[in-house]
Amino acid sequence: MVSEFKKALVSGKFVVTCELAPPKGAHVDKMSHHIDLLKDKVDAMNLTDHQSSVMRYPSLGGAILVKEKGGEPILQMTCRDRNRLALQADLLFAWSRGVRNVLCLTGDSVMLGDHKQAKPVFDLDSSQLVAAIRTLEKGKDLGGNDLDGQVNYCAGAIVTPEADPLEPQLIKFEKKIEAGAEFIQTQAVYDLDKLKSFMDYARQFPVKILAGVILLTSAPMARFMNKNIAGVNVPQNLIDEMAAAPKGGALAKGIEIAGRMIRRIHEEKICDGVHIMAIGKEETVPDIMAAAGVSRAMPS
Repeated sequence: MVSEFKKALVSGKFVVTCELAPPKGAHVDKMSHHIDLLKDKVDAMNLTDHQSSVMRYPSLGGAILVKEKGGEPILQMTCRDRNRLALQADLLFAWSRGVRNVLCLTGDSVMLGDHKQAKPVFDLDSSQLVAAIRTLEKGKDLGGNDLDGQVNYCAGAIVTPEADPLEPQLIKFEKKIEAGAEFIQTQAVYDLDKLKSFMDYARQFPVKILAGVILLTSAPMARFMNKNIAGVNVPQNLIDEMAAAPKGGALAKGIEIAGRMIRRIHEEKICDGVHIMAIGKEETVPDIMAAAGVSRAMPS
């Protein structure tokens, strides 16, 4: 069965996905509200997997909740916390519960998170996880054993177009596509000319690219990302624009900036869609889309 997200990717339309951060605890009411708000407005919702190595409600639980509420989930899986046995088992379980899309990540260092005493696993990396999914699709596990029922995921991975140096990212990008990645989601991009240069290279490969857009909520947030998140570079002119926002108006300015960027990505056909990361402000995603003049029904 082809997932609704994959149908959107291959249709040629401008695809819009967004990110949902599961809660730090067992109460899912807020996440459930965001699912109801967004399920008919975006093509899919991506559930983060202990983002920045901070322990949270699981991506798998969030993806199942999205599915149960009538949305289209993208299960995020990192290799940091599980060995190949657990990764394969979670993939089989997710498939049995109707989840059809996976974003494969190697995962951030545990030293960035709130459980620095945790032991990282990294039995596989993201390219190997994509390859593992393709193996499961053939009815075999990674030990070469037969499966009683295989999976058929739309699998993707990530790339950082603004990495410096860029060459290692390009090598990883090609490895992920060779392993079977069907879509690539970028780390947050703010320099669209650099994104266009990356896309000139990426267009030679049969893969769909979604540009990552993180909502800026303040000038200090932008400075923090520049200092602490590898591969993210918020230009000084955008920081100055955020700093110049009137008191209480920084969020509205951030929505305006995100909308402006998405509109340009769409109008100039820079890539195949966008992935909106409104971290902690998921309720603003419809406002960002309105500012961009895009909807899930729009052609490319």
